[in-house]
Amino acid sequence: MEFRELNLIKPLLTAVRCCGYVHPTPIQEKTIPPVLEGRDVLGCAQTGTGKTAAFALPILQKLFQMGKPEGDKRTVRALILTPTRELALQIYENFEGYGKRLPMRPCVIFGGVGQQPQVYQLNKGVDILVATPGRLNDLINQGYIQLDRLAVFVLDEADRMLDMGFIHDVKKVIAHLPKKRQTLFFSATMPPEVEKLATSLLTDPVTVKVDPVSSTVDKIDQSLYMVDKANKKHLLAKLLKEPDVESALVFTRTKHGADRVVRELARVQIDARSIHGNKSQSARQQALSDFKSGKVRVLVATDIAARGIDIAGLSHVFNYDLPNEPEAYVHRIGRTGRAGRDGIAISFCCIDEVKELRQIEKLTGKTLRRLESEWPMQVMTETVKEPRPPREARPEKMPEPVKKALPEKKPEKKPEPAKQPVSKATPLERPVKLAPARPVSEPKPAAPEKKPERPYAEMLRQQRNASRRRLSTGSDRI
Repeated sequence: MEFRELNLIKPLLTAVRCCGYVHPTPIQEKTIPPVLEGRDVLGCAQTGTGKTAAFALPILQKLFQMGKPEGDKRTVRALILTPTRELALQIYENFEGYGKRLPMRPCVIFGGVGQQPQVYQLNKGVDILVATPGRLNDLINQGYIQLDRLAVFVLDEADRMLDMGFIHDVKKVIAHLPKKRQTLFFSATMPPEVEKLATSLLTDPVTVKVDPVSSTVDKIDQSLYMVDKANKKHLLAKLLKEPDVESALVFTRTKHGADRVVRELARVQIDARSIHGNKSQSARQQALSDFKSGKVRVLVATDIAARGIDIAGLSHVFNYDLPNEPEAYVHRIGRTGRAGRDGIAISFCCIDEVKELRQIEKLTGKTLRRLESEWPMQVMTETVKEPRPPREARPEKMPEPVKKALPEKKPEKKPEPAKQPVSKATPLERPVKLAPARPVSEPKPAAPEKKPERPYAEMLRQQRNASRRRLSTGSDRI
């Protein structure tokens, strides 16, 4: 089947051709027709199958055919809700690419950055809004966004919304939506909680399930190294230096682990960037942009980058740490081998991760191919986490009856200084204030006795004194 058989308008067919799409994927083939008919859709497909185009293309066509809204200012007629900032940016870029030849104005808003530029775009008028739940609720409460004329609502990566605790924010957004609308619900996995949420949102939906939840792309070569935790950094550095690794996405379990891997690679002259929730939005966008443009060959990330991030031509995915949830493994390796290309996924497993490995192999129904390295696993006992020492128990409070039985302690009074008796004195007599007694000081040493002067010196002294007397009395005057 070709895209022209899906009844898409000419501007969209031209945009699809410019993007390099030849044949629609199964999710696109089964989703686009019912969306154009105005039906609600519940779509479930593995990552990397083209879900964004499956709802973006029919939304653009529907809004174009609806014509300009009444009034001069554009109003939000399509809302796409996503869990992460990176996914929101990617969907926004797809809408811009598909709608180049249509008079549609998309906009993206998310947290982590200042809201003023986003408010400026909203005030200019928006047809299609891509948003994360937190920032969207903030701007709705501030009065910058009205959703009363919404025609299409898309909830993307619904299972991830539940994992990240966005369900309450999603319900707040839904409370502002008009009851008469078209709802599209997409998810890579379909746990019972997601199905319950879908049932409350959708009306007589068309269910599209392309692949089972545990399926992985057959063109991805999956392998595994059993290696001790301390030697993972040496094995990763050696594999990254091989010439066939054109670009690599390395997954860690924690944010601090991602930064630590970047530092270890820098010591062996391998330039890498990290992306996780503790990074600012500008730093995350810059790291992702450098990686997509080829400026940086290695990107180290947590599972925040495992959902919906489309990195064209990604050759390798490394699971430095195995994920706690086996479904996350499917999303991680789905970053490579996209759009029919080949890909390679390599995982590291230490003794503490054997349990996670068994869950992954059980979910996928495949046994990962074991490879040997110069750092074979030698530690065969799991790390036992020492329990934290209990906190010191606080002294129990004294019961009330005991408190009452004890005599109350009265505060001790300081002795007041003795008052001196006041003598009755006449008005002419003034009271004499005694100076405070001074501490007795040690007696000063006696001055040394003067030596008796010589007779000649005594004679000179007497003559000098006599002449002074004569001058003072004037007896020498003529």
